[in-house]
Amino acid sequence: MSGLVTRDLAVSRGGRRVLDGVDFTARRGRVVGLVGPNGAGKTTLLRVLSGLMAPDRGTVRLGDIELAAIPRANRAERIAYLPADAPVHWPLRVDRLVMLGRIPHASPWRGSDDADARMTEAAMSRTEVLHLSDRVISSLSSGERARVLIARALAGDPEVLLADEPISSLDPYHQLRVMELLREFAAGDRIVVPVLHDLTLAARFCDEIVLIANGGIVRDGSPEEVLTSDIVGEVYGVETITASTNAGNLVVPWRRLDTRDEAS
Repeated sequence: MSGLVTRDLAVSRGGRRVLDGVDFTARRGRVVGLVGPNGAGKTTLLRVLSGLMAPDRGTVRLGDIELAAIPRANRAERIAYLPADAPVHWPLRVDRLVMLGRIPHASPWRGSDDADARMTEAAMSRTEVLHLSDRVISSLSSGERARVLIARALAGDPEVLLADEPISSLDPYHQLRVMELLREFAAGDRIVVPVLHDLTLAARFCDEIVLIANGGIVRDGSPEEVLTSDIVGEVYGVETITASTNAGNLVVPWRRLDTRDEAS
């Protein structure tokens, strides 16, 4: 199958089952949004999909090949993982940091070339950070830094982009721009899997939604099928205001439900 697929995935951490029985599919050309409450297992699933964490049970396949069988260097070329609030420990210039996204494509006998420079510049232009090229990464705001790290991931031109809360520190303009970029990137026969907390943006920009709670998939399908008032209320414990517009569905959390208050 052409895509990123898990079957019967299970992961434990600290003696607690974090994921259990997860069957997940992300196809090429699609943005598949992971949503769910804090602690549901979304980040753990991304890490397993990236190959950074091995499952206790189950399989992960990229196309027809098990992820574990793909050599690490080749996996780094094919899959980009953007963690939430990724720290940068070195006082690098922005352009140098984005250029690091090209490292998986480098060979031992050559350094960066013109193609790497073009890919780096294009990624910075798309994320609107080209004007920050000469700045040191530590001097940027959190939102600027987040866009630079997205540019680094795009510069590598991976087949699969896994992004953990890529818009959490961005202003509304740049939230929309990054979500547009994710759709554009997926349209190039790529797989994009972001973790999102903004349900309206998830409904508008994702082709499919996977709703995770308590380590399992509660529902997956189109945004219209998954992000209903009843399902969101049951999983999140909130009442929502929903509406259909020409631009997509609105899913706005409005107030906490009393049943969630009593349970806590």
